[in-house]
Amino acid sequence: MGDNQQRVYPIVQMEAKKTKTSQAQEKTQLPVQRPVLPPPPPPMHNKRRNICCKCFCWSLSLLVIGLIALAVAVAIIYFVFLPKLPQYEVNSLRVTSLGINLDLSLSALFKVEITARNPNKKIGIYYEKGGRIQVWYTKTKLCEGPIPKFYQGHRNVTKLNVDLTGSVQSGNTVLSALQQQQQTGHVPLDLKVDAPVAVKLGKLKLKKIRILGKCKLVVDSLSTNNRVNIKASDCKFGLKL
Repeated sequence: MGDNQQRVYPIVQMEAKKTKTSQAQEKTQLPVQRPVLPPPPPPMHNKRRNICCKCFCWSLSLLVIGLIALAVAVAIIYFVFLPKLPQYEVNSLRVTSLGINLDLSLSALFKVEITARNPNKKIGIYYEKGGRIQVWYTKTKLCEGPIPKFYQGHRNVTKLNVDLTGSVQSGNTVLSALQQQQQTGHVPLDLKVDAPVAVKLGKLKLKKIRILGKCKLVVDSLSTNNRVNIKASDCKFGLKL
């Protein structure tokens, strides 16, 4: 009896081990179910890039349309009104006072007469407040004075008489240089013009612009209370928007 029980027992243990092993294998062989994830959203930088491209295209289109409209308007104004720059000429220059003050500064008082011509048939010119005329010798401003405020009509010719005054430091040095230059009979002067104007097209008054000009003069002398002889005059003028 004892021997038979010993033989049967190990067989039962082996069967139990096999059963456990097969169950473990079945568990390992079962397919693993993974959770289904939603698709990732499209990257945000692509959307932003598309929006920026659209905005840039719209802005560029509006800019091109605006430039075309401006070019058309300028062309219409040009062919309808045929605008021309006003013309200026220095008629005379007189030195009323030129001498040294007690503080060793140089005092200058000039009188200048300028002819302004408006050659336009359909354009009037408003000379606004703030215009200036200056007289320079090399890099030294001798004097300046205001341009009077007035309206110049179509094809109008106006003579302007402007008083120019000024005071220069280190007057002895400047006066000595002027006197040496007078001995040659050729004194170079620069007459600078800065005139704010408004253009009138028909009944429409446009935005203010500036007429900037420079006249290179050569005079024989700067003797006081005598009419100065202008030997040469070269004037150039332009517009500044």
